[in-house]
Amino acid sequence: MPSSVKKQKIKAVGLLSGGLDSTLAARLLIEQGIDVYAINFSSPFCTCTPKNAGCASVISAVKNLGDIPLKRVALKDEYLEIVRDPKHGYGSEMNPCLDCRILKIKKAGMYMREIGASFLFTGEVLGQRPMSQHRRSINIIDRESGFKGYILRPLSARHFEPTTPEEKGFVDRNKLLAIMGRSRKTQMSLAAEKGIKDYPCPAGGCLLTDKYFADRLRDYLKYTERPSMKDIPLLKIGRHFRIENGDKIIVARNERECHMLKRLFDKNDHLLDPADFPGPTVVLQGNSVEDAVEKLLHYTKRAVSEEVDIVHSHHGNEKIVKADFTRKKVLEKSCNEIE
Repeated sequence: MPSSVKKQKIKAVGLLSGGLDSTLAARLLIEQGIDVYAINFSSPFCTCTPKNAGCASVISAVKNLGDIPLKRVALKDEYLEIVRDPKHGYGSEMNPCLDCRILKIKKAGMYMREIGASFLFTGEVLGQRPMSQHRRSINIIDRESGFKGYILRPLSARHFEPTTPEEKGFVDRNKLLAIMGRSRKTQMSLAAEKGIKDYPCPAGGCLLTDKYFADRLRDYLKYTERPSMKDIPLLKIGRHFRIENGDKIIVARNERECHMLKRLFDKNDHLLDPADFPGPTVVLQGNSVEDAVEKLLHYTKRAVSEEVDIVHSHHGNEKIVKADFTRKKVLEKSCNEIE
């Protein structure tokens, strides 16, 4: 073969969460000369995803890995349907870990085919997570994703049968690891050895495992005919009340949440905002305006006068609601349109 002809590098797609394990898995393959492409999945349930930005730790991981190509994928309503009715059930709360992993592997596999890569890899460690990283779960994920044999787990590879990329010689199995269990001492030691720094969420984080958020999500799914990912941010803020007729009232707890409710509320919702006194912003999903006003007044520490004005916004229209702060009640015939 002429010296001018270079052997084409093997491509692999890795699921990169920004945590330590997925970063190390990518580094091990890069050190073997593999052309690594990263894919990162985001959703409103991720606890390390700042507003209007990707996970900061993913950016740090990409830099640690030499600015490898990164594809971002936002999980949308398809994912919410999985959360509502997972084939393989839940973990400790509303976390459908197996179904979530299968969906991500399927989408990563589509990207693998799109760019002509030879295999997938993850940072999974055998025995690290109770629901999705024991041997039976991993076998289910491999089989139901449709990519059995093409999913390499570099950190625990030697605890499994050789995968297709190992059998074909794309990857040297002897340079892969045999980590197992929940301790991260080995990974942290490797990170220091390889100069990998700034991994702020090494284990990742998911709101679906949080009891309080899971309770809110169950309530939302129970009362919502057509759930949508666009509604999820509202579940993350404020005090939530489900009243007897099924309406929901959300009360901001601080100034930041007041601003967030004003930004997030839907035009079909009612927004109540103090006009002439310091108090919380309130969102009402339903028609019980008087109940929502009472909640607003209940969580107001003080008012400048006994009679107060509240701005009521709904379907783009604004009115003034007059209320008796002392009695925590709406005054009769109190709704006047704002000019």
